[in-house]
Amino acid sequence: MTRIECIVRPERLGELQDALADLGITGLTVSEVRGRGRQAGYSDRFRGREYQVRLLPKIKVDVVVRDDRVAEAVEAIVAAAWTGEIGDGKIFLSRVDEAIRVRTGERGEAAL
Repeated sequence: MTRIECIVRPERLGELQDALADLGITGLTVSEVRGRGRQAGYSDRFRGREYQVRLLPKIKVDVVVRDDRVAEAVEAIVAAAWTGEIGDGKIFLSRVDEAIRVRTGERGEAAL
């Protein structure tokens, strides 16, 4: 099993959820986060004073999929999150050794 952790623009969350649901992947965890990469924030003015916004609002989505579904899930995420502008996000993949469904005690892929 593989954990896919992606950080995307908040306005792309709906498209991302729909893309994963189209693949039959419905279990996911969503967190509101702040961060920066090459985009490095922006300057703004409020009441005549300039200020720097260095950490931008993003959405972090975590999903665990079977190893044979990783490529199609990543493709769906990229297609859903892509705007072509700086700040579209990142995807991280990591190995999951075990998954356990608390309610039933199922283990491995059956717990997904």
